[in-house]
Amino acid sequence: MTSPNFNGTSLAGPSELPHHVVGEAAAVQRLRDHLRSALTEQLGQRINGDEAAERPPMSAQDRRRFAEAILTDAAEAHARAELHNTAAGGMLVTPDVELRLIKQVLDEVFGLAGLEPLLADHEIENININGERVFVRCADGSRKRLPPVVASDTELIELIRDLATRSGVEERRFDRGSPIVNFQLPGGERVSAVMAVTARPSVSIRRHRFSKVGLPQLRELGTIDLALESFLFALVRARRNVLVTGGTSIGKTTMLRGLASAVPSWERLVTVEDVFELGLGEDSDLHPDVVPLQAREPNIEGQGGISMSDLVWQSLRMSPDRVIVGEIRGPEVIPLTNAMSMGNDGSMGTLHSSSSQGAFTKLAAYAVQGPERLPIEATNLLVASALHFVVHLDKPRGDDGKRVVSSVREVVGAEGAQIISNECWSPGPDRRAVPAAPLRTDTVELLVEAGYDPELCDRRDGWWTP
Repeated sequence: MTSPNFNGTSLAGPSELPHHVVGEAAAVQRLRDHLRSALTEQLGQRINGDEAAERPPMSAQDRRRFAEAILTDAAEAHARAELHNTAAGGMLVTPDVELRLIKQVLDEVFGLAGLEPLLADHEIENININGERVFVRCADGSRKRLPPVVASDTELIELIRDLATRSGVEERRFDRGSPIVNFQLPGGERVSAVMAVTARPSVSIRRHRFSKVGLPQLRELGTIDLALESFLFALVRARRNVLVTGGTSIGKTTMLRGLASAVPSWERLVTVEDVFELGLGEDSDLHPDVVPLQAREPNIEGQGGISMSDLVWQSLRMSPDRVIVGEIRGPEVIPLTNAMSMGNDGSMGTLHSSSSQGAFTKLAAYAVQGPERLPIEATNLLVASALHFVVHLDKPRGDDGKRVVSSVREVVGAEGAQIISNECWSPGPDRRAVPAAPLRTDTVELLVEAGYDPELCDRRDGWWTP
């Protein structure tokens, strides 16, 4: 009988091994478990202690040195315990094995363990792990099942817990008391994991292949055409408030980055996200003045949580030229629309929606969740006074690997329970947007001043041929 080890090679089962080999394997596993446990506990205590004392967080280099010291002390303590338990089966491992285990645990905690080869493959966009089952979706839309990245559910939980512990600007817990966690990997990938509320732990990793992208690059990728590039650039420069909508994994964050690339470099941006993804401040030449804000989960006592709604309100006190919300998912819609209508024109956000028209219903539904409990008529008046355009993304027919702008709506006003809008770009036969209802005269004049060339809509090379 054989069983797979962590690297996918085959090991003999216990019944086929000599007694001393089985004992040595058990000793190695005991040491490894002890090292991981000591490092997770003591590193977490140090992070929590630094945060409670308002000390600056350790650098990555200092954190690894601190971890090495923890593991060295833990290995010595484990060796003493094994010596005292030789009669009960205790066994010391060789110094070479001890050093190898220390390095392995360090690499697992400060690296990405079995996830490393998957994240190194830039054709992979999504990684979904259900226990030992691993599924990936590639940039061309194809899907594959790959070998396991860990040997057990326990190792998967430990891996996610370790990654979550050192992610971002704070510790994010992952245990039975906090069975859901969301965070960002060092490479910018977004991780969402659940345990305890599922039969087996489940992890979803979403990669943004284009962390730095402008509107010209989106045109090269086929997301927009020449006319839309000119139009969207002018929307940003004319300080129109824009909402990007679409389904899951459709490229909303990438589109938001593309729009933000058209913001003049001298403007001050405040971004609000549940988990850091936008990374607009990483390019100091393009966006030198960016304040990224991230929501915070409550601690184990249920205290200290800071919602995205709280952060949007706070952003208005930070002298922003524009407020950019990574994803609207709740009552933060009220402070955001207030920001848009109170002088912070040019603000942006994303929203899950199946259509550009459906975005208005979602906004009203989220507004009801806020403490203001606004009725739909009041919400629509607020949205109509704040939001100028909705840009909707979809997949073209026959090509699952692409994302395209399929619809653009101009918000005109509100009438009772309805938002009045004009679909100035509507889906063509293949779902790519083509020119539709004309823009209002004052809108055209404003956008032309900002660089829009409306004649592109009359040229065959300016937009997608239906």
